[in-house]
Amino acid sequence: MFQNEKVIETKTCKHCNTNFEITDKDLEFYEKVSPVFWWKKYNIPSPSLCPDCRQQRRLSFRNERKLYKRKCDATKKDIISIYSPNKMFKVYDQDFWWSDNWDPMDYWRDFDFSKSFFEQFDELLKEVPLINLWNIKPEDSEYNNNCFWLKDSYMNFNSDFWKNNYYSYICEYCNDVIDCSYSYESNNCYFSFDLSNCYNCFYSNSLKDSADCYFSSDLVNCKYCFWSHSLRNTSYYWFWKKVRKEEWELLFKENHQISNLKINSELSREVSLKSPKKCLNNFDNENCLGDYISNSKNVYFSYDVWKSEDCKYLTYAPFDVKNVYDSYALWSVENWYECNEWWLNISNCCFVKNQANWLHKSFYTILCLNWSSNLFWCIWLKRKEYCVLNKQYTREQYEKLVPKIIEHMISNWEWWEFFPNSISPFWYNETVANEYFPLKREQALKENFNWSDYEPPFPRVDKIITVEMYSNTSLLEDANKVPDDILNRAIECEVTKKPFRIIKQELEFYRRHNLPIPRRHPDQRHMDRMALRNPRKLFDRKCDKCWKDIITTYSTERPEIVYCEECYNKEIY
Repeated sequence: MFQNEKVIETKTCKHCNTNFEITDKDLEFYEKVSPVFWWKKYNIPSPSLCPDCRQQRRLSFRNERKLYKRKCDATKKDIISIYSPNKMFKVYDQDFWWSDNWDPMDYWRDFDFSKSFFEQFDELLKEVPLINLWNIKPEDSEYNNNCFWLKDSYMNFNSDFWKNNYYSYICEYCNDVIDCSYSYESNNCYFSFDLSNCYNCFYSNSLKDSADCYFSSDLVNCKYCFWSHSLRNTSYYWFWKKVRKEEWELLFKENHQISNLKINSELSREVSLKSPKKCLNNFDNENCLGDYISNSKNVYFSYDVWKSEDCKYLTYAPFDVKNVYDSYALWSVENWYECNEWWLNISNCCFVKNQANWLHKSFYTILCLNWSSNLFWCIWLKRKEYCVLNKQYTREQYEKLVPKIIEHMISNWEWWEFFPNSISPFWYNETVANEYFPLKREQALKENFNWSDYEPPFPRVDKIITVEMYSNTSLLEDANKVPDDILNRAIECEVTKKPFRIIKQELEFYRRHNLPIPRRHPDQRHMDRMALRNPRKLFDRKCDKCWKDIITTYSTERPEIVYCEECYNKEIY
């Protein structure tokens, strides 16, 4: 808990019925972000949902990985989009959407006090054209989403400033990587995650300033390690044993068998279970609680956060976030609450989605950006202010109308709540929510989430390599022995049975590094990597060395040896 924080109230989530606490600091935050109109503050009360249910609702509005082919509703040309062709939305190609060839203000409407706000906003959402995907300034990198400045890359998500990368997620300033996640300034890596300034690392995780490491984890400033874990400032380790350089090179040449993933992964886990784990992967913080938090102060119940302060319930905040609660994917923002996907100099906003670049004092907006302010219930406005439902008002008109609408929302129990599940433009089973809060179809529909069994048609191929064809053979074990004809075939995923193809650049990478051809669909490989990461959930347990109480992302049922930070540092450093 934050220092000097006091529990004021224990509430019951209206969705899942679990209890959650509201503290005095929480109430201070809600009061601080509440808007003022005509000298009257319209207080945002404490939430009615627990933190997990609030996050689930927000994430049900975010499709990151599902891409479809469809037509641009303006130009009629073929485009790639995060909106499937059977959805009843207008979708424009990026170039046309950013252009001055159309005006979102043309879709304005007056607020109707006989209807609920969310009903009217849903109608507007179905009218204003949406951008097909976020893929800014790509160079030969059409099939990517939520990405900036990619070159010669394919099927990457939430990643920026790189080239020659494939099937990766949240990777920044990386080159020549495939199937990596949460990695920064790393090159020539494969099927790894949580890398920082690494080179030539494979099937590894939680490495920093390291190179030429295989099936390893928790290394800092290490080189030439195989089946090695929890090491610092060393090189030439084999199966957690220090060896001479010549011996390591001979072992690697004769025995590494990098293609035998099952055996190598099992051996690596066997060694890993013998080394202690740090209770939380946090560094250089003051009064923080969560996992993968660094250089931050007063950040609580948050994950993958850097250089932030006075925040709660954040997920993936790269840097410079202050006084923010309940938000996902943010960068350089301040005084925000219940928001998704926003970055660069944004402040004093609540209940918004997909905002960028100097947005201020706005509520319930989607895709509004570029020096805009004082927007309520608007979609895709830029360089605008004092608008409601995409209609322009004077400042005086705006400040008289908005309080009336807020009062109307309060009477309908809409004020202070994020957008309801039912108006999400995505199906639950294609959103990030389903990764962290998986639901079956019947349960999702019962909870008013959208759902569809639509699958895009698979490109025609001459042959499909089935699980039966490769499961008991060496057919895919060595890319150098696989004929070029594999580029014309599909491979059946050994888990989901969903077919997938590999591309030429991908095959060249596998051959260059003596890797096997994947047996799993890219979506399944992403899920496999995410499953290897600890859950975004905290547990109470004892330090396995000093036996004091600790909070960790390792549950008591797991077999790992878990130390408090003090014991871990004494053991490893």
